[in-house]
Amino acid sequence: ILQLPDYDPADQRTCLICGDRATGLHYGIISCEGCKGFFKRSICNKRVYRCSRDKNCEMSRKQRNRCQYCRLLKCLQMGMNRKAIREDGMPGGRNKSIGPVQITEEEIERIMSGQEFKEDAPEHTWGNNGDSDHSSPSNGASEGNQPSPASTLSSNRSVEMNGYTAALRDQYINTSMSTHYQLLPHLFSYAAQSGLLAPQPRSLYPQSHPLVVQLVAAEDLAPLTTPMLIEDGYKVTQVELFALLCRLADELLFRQISWIKKLPFFCELSIEDYTCLLSSTWQELILLSCLTIYSAQIFGDLADVTAKYTPSDDELQGFSEDGMEVMERLIYLFRKFHQLKISNEEYACMKAINFLNQDIRGLSNISQLEQLNKRYWYVCQDYTEYKYPHQPKRFPEIMMCLPEIRCIAGKLVNVPLEQLPLLFKAVLHSCKSSLTSYRTGLSPCITTSGGN
Repeated sequence: ILQLPDYDPADQRTCLICGDRATGLHYGIISCEGCKGFFKRSICNKRVYRCSRDKNCEMSRKQRNRCQYCRLLKCLQMGMNRKAIREDGMPGGRNKSIGPVQITEEEIERIMSGQEFKEDAPEHTWGNNGDSDHSSPSNGASEGNQPSPASTLSSNRSVEMNGYTAALRDQYINTSMSTHYQLLPHLFSYAAQSGLLAPQPRSLYPQSHPLVVQLVAAEDLAPLTTPMLIEDGYKVTQVELFALLCRLADELLFRQISWIKKLPFFCELSIEDYTCLLSSTWQELILLSCLTIYSAQIFGDLADVTAKYTPSDDELQGFSEDGMEVMERLIYLFRKFHQLKISNEEYACMKAINFLNQDIRGLSNISQLEQLNKRYWYVCQDYTEYKYPHQPKRFPEIMMCLPEIRCIAGKLVNVPLEQLPLLFKAVLHSCKSSLTSYRTGLSPCITTSGGN
């Protein structure tokens, strides 16, 4: 029988390179201090390693130092972004991507062979798909346990976060800037400031309110119309459940297309760019909506349907490792979202930030995307700090959910279609069990966002 993992929401994340305890988001993925420092030293010092075995050495906390070649190779394969390392080698990474990056096998080979270091190669366009990293004690405090607005800038156009001026932020907000807006704390120093200063009550900045209202207005918050109610005693087959999942995905995708046409910045980008953005992010947008505004139906009605589906022994035995990994990540993310209780306003901002990803290949108006992305990054930070003054780490925690969503969406494509019914049954069963235990007093009651 497929064993469903019992997760504690307080569990520490593990480094995606070696499995050691992760300390945060480093160079685009969640990792430990050791792997973070190793990756930085390898890239800064242009190291070229050799593997004495078959280039598939085990990576664990105890084994990670035995083969530097395989350790660096896994860093690149998991999505660590070498473009995020400061060129001067100092602490305080450039944080150019809110999530892992995806590069081709050819690009990885160029780096591993040293060819990339020998030539003055042109900038590559980096996509997103990967996860985390540990840093070395020598530069421990700096590398961005929290993402920054610069994290969603394209590799060759970003600006140092610490170098932002009030005038530059004014350019992205497109309105006159109040004196309060100049005090918006940089995320690099956010944690330190919040630990020393008591939260101060303040008003929402005038620029933010209309933008948040416009984003929420673009959302279709009405319940999903796909029928998900089945009479008692009915046994759902694999084919029937798969057909239901496809129909549900169709409706969710259609809502994303309608959402684009209602965006307040719809006229600022070309239809070609919107098509490119949607084709690259639709899975992430659907996943985000299922975890927030439609969570009552997904983890309620759909979970009831999947409960009436009984997988065969062959299906259980053939469940892939990719499916297990996606299942574990989805359960973790579900619990994280319910711990945070994301509001409709925060969800709308997260969705816009994730959608406006200028690292996607084939875009024409990258500079405009940068401006729009940063505009809503600051709006989201402003709204969260105003609405939750006693949760100083809330905004960084919300933003760190985005690379996890991108990673899960990227890994879902590797799960065979015939395994999706079992995957959804396992995830929804585990998550619904969590909700039941919350509501029966085993842990604090956690409700879905937006009153759902």
